[in-house]
Amino acid sequence: MKRFYKQVTVQAVDGGWSIALDGRPVRTPAKHPLILPTQALAEAIANEWQGQGEEVKPQTMPLTQLASTCLDGVVGRMPDVAAASAEYGGSELLCYRAEEPPELVARQAALWQPLLDWAARRYDTHLRLASGIIHIAQPPQALNALRAGIDALDAWRLTALQNVIGITGSLVLSLALVDGRLTPEETFDLAQLDENFQIERWGEDWEAADRRNNQRTDLAVTKRFLDMLPPISAA
Repeated sequence: MKRFYKQVTVQAVDGGWSIALDGRPVRTPAKHPLILPTQALAEAIANEWQGQGEEVKPQTMPLTQLASTCLDGVVGRMPDVAAASAEYGGSELLCYRAEEPPELVARQAALWQPLLDWAARRYDTHLRLASGIIHIAQPPQALNALRAGIDALDAWRLTALQNVIGITGSLVLSLALVDGRLTPEETFDLAQLDENFQIERWGEDWEAADRRNNQRTDLAVTKRFLDMLPPISAA
């Protein structure tokens, strides 16, 4: 759509900070007021709006999209979103190990196992390992412990978690990024460990490279979003 505003401002309101376009408050696609929990996040989103040219391109405003997703799709239905996220624990990527070649087997053990060990300490959850792609049922108590960790998140962090899961396919890696245990680049490399191994052997086509670059960018934006949230005790 064409840009219809000149001035973008940030102002304190009840419940947080809002953004106004020529004095009119921004709303989400579902018409909820776009009220942010911190001034830093509001100003970053305002910069996205201010940086638009003659055309407003939503795909160039990822922080706006994350905030809108939270307000439209997570707030008010957190148990459903948490349950959908928790389902990934039952097929946790890091638990499915290759049977060969030996180099890949060793790499998975060296790089993935420390994250499962971290999850065991952080959430008191102990997940089973499987060889190959045959599904292995995880202990209910382990899945319940992961769900408790998800339930402890506020709506903003749950939105970020959901976004990272969509990129990585791993609940443990996503929790580690949200918790600050991993950087976005570390998260990406661990999620792409198998694919990286194949690229080292056979190379990478341009479509895959473009997709992977977009995923890296999305993870970095999500971490930036997380860094601008208030402490969870104050959220």
